[in-house]
Amino acid sequence: MTQQSGPVSPREDEQQKHETQGLVQSGHPTRVEEFRDPEPAGEDQPTGDEHLMAEDRQPGMSPGLTPEDVETRSEIARFLGLAALPGRREDLLAAAEEHQATDRVLNLLQQLPADEEFRNVQDVARALGLGTEEHRV
Repeated sequence: MTQQSGPVSPREDEQQKHETQGLVQSGHPTRVEEFRDPEPAGEDQPTGDEHLMAEDRQPGMSPGLTPEDVETRSEIARFLGLAALPGRREDLLAAAEEHQATDRVLNLLQQLPADEEFRNVQDVARALGLGTEEHRV
């Protein structure tokens, strides 16, 4: 007695395996399987990626951010750690020194206002004049 591996017969399993063999082995559609290729968008139809191609930013980059802003924010966050936030300038400097922050990060944190409390790295970035994400409402 033959056991079936799914809702189709073994013969149908073999047929489906044969139909997808080229796609599985090559990693891209083959000429034999043109019916599997998605049709391209028409000339008057949007492709869905126009919003990513704004002239002032790279694909996947939020408006108001530059790659340099993202790198600087990441560097600051790496040396602060979660325990430092929320905190004031002196708390952030102490945490950064404890995590052996670079001189660049320490100099940036030194520029923060002393009397303000920062809830997160975005608050720190905003106070330093770096670009930040715009939240949609």
